[in-house]
Amino acid sequence: MRLIVGVLVAVTSLLTAPISSGDTSFAGGGGTAEVDVGFVQRMLFDTSIADFTAGAGNRTGPDGLDHDTWFDWTTDLCSAPFVGNTGRSFNFTDACRRHDFGYRNTLLLDRRYDAGKHWHGDARKRIDTLFLADMKRHCGGRKLIDRPTCYGWAYTYYKVVRVVGGP
Repeated sequence: MRLIVGVLVAVTSLLTAPISSGDTSFAGGGGTAEVDVGFVQRMLFDTSIADFTAGAGNRTGPDGLDHDTWFDWTTDLCSAPFVGNTGRSFNFTDACRRHDFGYRNTLLLDRRYDAGKHWHGDARKRIDTLFLADMKRHCGGRKLIDRPTCYGWAYTYYKVVRVVGGP
């Protein structure tokens, strides 16, 4: 019995050991604080909403590979009760997906590296402002007759996240 347990422990240890590919900046899907912060910032502020949405759909990590598990790609889209993320005059699905990515991964950076350095009021406001810009960009592409209603919903969603979103 002792031999079996020893073999199981050895096999488990080997299976869970990180595999090095020579480039350790993304070993096991994660990088350094600098790489991770840079990736989150790039995905939020230097990537078009269309490119972000494509990357989020594949969960494309900083190494360019799909199915990344190091970052939090989960989303509840817009969890607005009764309204959801779409309506007759708007569809904020992509904006909500990027907003969720911003909140979740900025909090994740705080947990992994420096608590309080990444998730704070200024960072949250910047992510929320991007959320509003993404929604307004979407509204600009709607039929002219639907735009005022769409902009109204965009400002409503923005105001709600400013009130209930965190620090």
